[in-house]
Amino acid sequence: MKVLQTLPQNDLNEIPQAAKAAEEVGFDMVCTMENRHDPFLALGVAAVATEKIALGTAVAIAFPRSPMVVANACWDLQVASKGRFVLGLGPQIKPHNEKRFSVPWSAPVPRLREYVNALRAIWRCWETGEKLDFRGEHYTFTLMIPNFVPPSTAQAPVPITIAAVGEHSLRLAGEACDGVRLHPFCTRAYVEDVVMARLREGMAKTGRSRETFEITGGGFVATGATDEEVEEVAEWVRYRIAFYGSTPSYWPVFEHHGYGDLGRKLNAMTKDGKWDEIASEIPDDLLHLFAAIARYDQLTAALETRFGGVCDSVYASTSQDIRPAVPADVLQDIAKIPTVFGGFAKDW
Repeated sequence: MKVLQTLPQNDLNEIPQAAKAAEEVGFDMVCTMENRHDPFLALGVAAVATEKIALGTAVAIAFPRSPMVVANACWDLQVASKGRFVLGLGPQIKPHNEKRFSVPWSAPVPRLREYVNALRAIWRCWETGEKLDFRGEHYTFTLMIPNFVPPSTAQAPVPITIAAVGEHSLRLAGEACDGVRLHPFCTRAYVEDVVMARLREGMAKTGRSRETFEITGGGFVATGATDEEVEEVAEWVRYRIAFYGSTPSYWPVFEHHGYGDLGRKLNAMTKDGKWDEIASEIPDDLLHLFAAIARYDQLTAALETRFGGVCDSVYASTSQDIRPAVPADVLQDIAKIPTVFGGFAKDW
């Protein structure tokens, strides 16, 4: 099992030291998010500051950017890292697209399918010389002259993963992508009962193999060196569960455990501005459904119980401000937890 660490995106000057420290202790990937900062810039700095650790967006918001813009950014990151970059994309919800990014909204799954296929068409054009002739409902790319083709360094294609919660997006991940980045608002039962079935349905449509498809995330991790540190992070997780649980698109996970009414209550509370009260609505039993909670010395067993057999990679944290200092020997033990994923496909 792989363990992913976040980067401190508040200041690019902090990236080299943080990325090198994560690499030296034994984390498998450093990843960025698109909350307050751009997700690609920090990885460019990390790429030239490290040698072996993987780099990934978790996630970059797709629709505000043309696939051509993302294709360029990914190509450069793949070259700079010598093949260590993994793209994570997410659609975000309608209000953020329309009111925060000021981009038109449409059904996200068909549009994201085109987005993924467009990226691959652009990269094949650049790498193999294939004529660029992608025509879809949302995106059309038919012009590429030699002056705009970046030089090839014979890297493997950039793996594309997408964030997925609902059944349609999960099928799309299995059908069209190299992996899925499960939202931390997830439980083991939801992964086993819903996620895996939908992923398998998608894979069956295009003959994809589970051995080359990576499942990342699927829950929170609250860890630290002491019980007090663990408790502090667990309370942060409790708030995040309430925060996400207030949004209707995440309610299927609540419904799976009979907590649908809680989602509707949280939604009403946020509309009333009661943001500082929502965490108190999350009981301990629900907290433990969503998270592996353990000190470093107990973390390997907790991760195997919570994620083992269903997930290939986990986030040590899903916050750029909380970066657990998991010891090297613990990371080595976690790496021994068996997973199905063996590596991304290398063919174009």
